[in-house]
Amino acid sequence: MSSAPGAEFSRRHRVTTLIVLGLLAGLGPFTIDLYLPAFPAVKDDFGTTDAVVQLTLSATTLGFAFGQLVMGPLSDRVGRRRPLLVATAVHVLASVAVAMAPDIVTLMLMRVVQGFGAAAGTVVAMAMVRDLFGGKQLTTALSRLALVIGIAPIAAPVIGSWLVGFLHWRGLFWVLAAYAVLVIVLQLLFLRETLPPHLRHERGHSTLGQRYRAVLTDRVFVGVVIIGASIFGGMFAYISTASLLLQEVYGFTPGQFGLVFALCSVGVLIGTQTAGRAANRFGPQWVLAVSTALLVVSAAGIVALDLAGLGVAGLVPPLAVFAFAFGLSMPCVQTLALVGHSSEAGTAASLLGACNMSIAGLVSPIVGLFRIENAIPMGTIMFLCGLLATASLWFVVRPRTVPAIE
Repeated sequence: MSSAPGAEFSRRHRVTTLIVLGLLAGLGPFTIDLYLPAFPAVKDDFGTTDAVVQLTLSATTLGFAFGQLVMGPLSDRVGRRRPLLVATAVHVLASVAVAMAPDIVTLMLMRVVQGFGAAAGTVVAMAMVRDLFGGKQLTTALSRLALVIGIAPIAAPVIGSWLVGFLHWRGLFWVLAAYAVLVIVLQLLFLRETLPPHLRHERGHSTLGQRYRAVLTDRVFVGVVIIGASIFGGMFAYISTASLLLQEVYGFTPGQFGLVFALCSVGVLIGTQTAGRAANRFGPQWVLAVSTALLVVSAAGIVALDLAGLGVAGLVPPLAVFAFAFGLSMPCVQTLALVGHSSEAGTAASLLGACNMSIAGLVSPIVGLFRIENAIPMGTIMFLCGLLATASLWFVVRPRTVPAIE
């Protein structure tokens, strides 16, 4: 019999737990991306520039990254539930403050706090999955969680584009506050502590230094963190640019903009669900060999087709392929990062998530330095991120050296 507690769950219990953890994990991406379609409205309301509005996105992602670095190790030390509940309550208060922000500086500061509060959902949800499942069950469970983590950054702007059709941009943050209240209720009703006290002080893994040493001296972990950060950087080059590129350069309406994001969401969905089956059959490292190659090829296609003058017709198909490759990569990155670190799952998940969000937060203003007149700056950064992910896989992770997951 498996020692993983989740192996004894009924199907209904397992599905309910994964749905609640998925909603928790989705709070962060929705917090970051729901208001992307409202960028032009925020800019006009505060009389500011595109670059300043994009900095509010960076502020959120950096708050989210810092929050993960705090919440992951904290959850290894005191358990999972308390950090989740406290951080989500902070998110509710920050969402209300953003909705009532009188100026762009206040909005930016409260977005940092909001990102910090959302961080626990993603990192602790991933750690709880590792607490509950092992082996190939872990890969399958993480593919379900990655479905939410991967699709939420793309689905959130679709939902946001629909909401801004009848809500002021401030209303989006009242929606986020309601979402956070909902997940607090679900946590109280359905989630139990997955890290009992006797496992929080395991020999050799009890102090913060020991936990960080365990993960940072693991070559495979370091390599997949670089891959994860790279693919998130590529995706955020697209996410932070698409609103202005599609609406102000190509003249899309919010609804048409939402359709493009919906297509990419489908790509991520197919990718994450393909990854679980393929990783269990071939190994996550070999799935990454395919997905990182697709990232490079699709990003190169964006640049080449734009230079050929094809416009939107040359942009959307490679974007969809990039989204599929992103979805295909994520569960494999999470599995390889967590499978060998059951004793410090929160710390491992926090480092993975913080690096992802830090790079994403840095990519947004870098793209903003270029005049958004075409897709070439965005595609170039996506291409470079794909190259970095590929190099890390073959020269740091080294697929042939990764043991099979039983």
